[in-house]
Amino acid sequence: MKKPINKHIEMPEKMLSDQQIKRRSFIAFGSFIALSGATYFGWRKLYTSAIEPKTITGVAHKPLRRALNQNELFFRRLFSRNHLVRTYPKELAAKNVRQNSDIGLETEFDIAAWTLQIQRAPGDILNVTLDELKALPKTEIVFDFKCVEGWDQIQHWAGVKFTDFVAHYKLDKLAQMDYVGMATPDKQYYVGLDMDSAMHPQTILAYEMNDKPVPMDHGAPLRLIIPVKYGIKNLKRISTITFSNTRPPDYWAEHGYDYYSGL
Repeated sequence: MKKPINKHIEMPEKMLSDQQIKRRSFIAFGSFIALSGATYFGWRKLYTSAIEPKTITGVAHKPLRRALNQNELFFRRLFSRNHLVRTYPKELAAKNVRQNSDIGLETEFDIAAWTLQIQRAPGDILNVTLDELKALPKTEIVFDFKCVEGWDQIQHWAGVKFTDFVAHYKLDKLAQMDYVGMATPDKQYYVGLDMDSAMHPQTILAYEMNDKPVPMDHGAPLRLIIPVKYGIKNLKRISTITFSNTRPPDYWAEHGYDYYSGL
């Protein structure tokens, strides 16, 4: 009697392994091609999409601006004035503080004639000198300054808490508005800040860096240090402060960046 023929002949182990490798390589290569194609066509769709109209924000593609707006909503929901950024011992602060931009610092400037101008109402300007600011309680902070370009550095600053400044000059009603605007003397650089971030307890009007007066290239005599924001919001050489319920102009938002720029 003949033995039945087994039609299910097992493949040698090496042959099975080679086939599996080829199959996996094919799947991996196919996935790479599909992902690359999707990335390319997605980029092309974004690149050729309509540009937003130039208002307070501008020059970003509309899909990107929608993503930035959603990002802002997400961070605003998480924000709390009770959440403090991490601070460090003074000895960890950089001795050579990085200077990244001189926009707003390029025109001739007489530091001796400087005063901080706060618009309380149309035609009502409060002028504050540096000595008057220095007479208020001094606050120091050592934190990790972050730039949108990807670098960061532990830095040491000192000055007046913005909340102390508001309280001392009786600006409380103005601080109930939604936004603060700040600009340099030449109006070449300006920022818009949501009031929650401006009134965060670690936001200061800084007149010292590393226990010395703020250098000219870092915004002397007074600059903003707002640790809950990226560096583009940390305005150098503050000249004017305004309050409003509508978004003030913001230099980098007009160039397509995120208006909120929160951390």
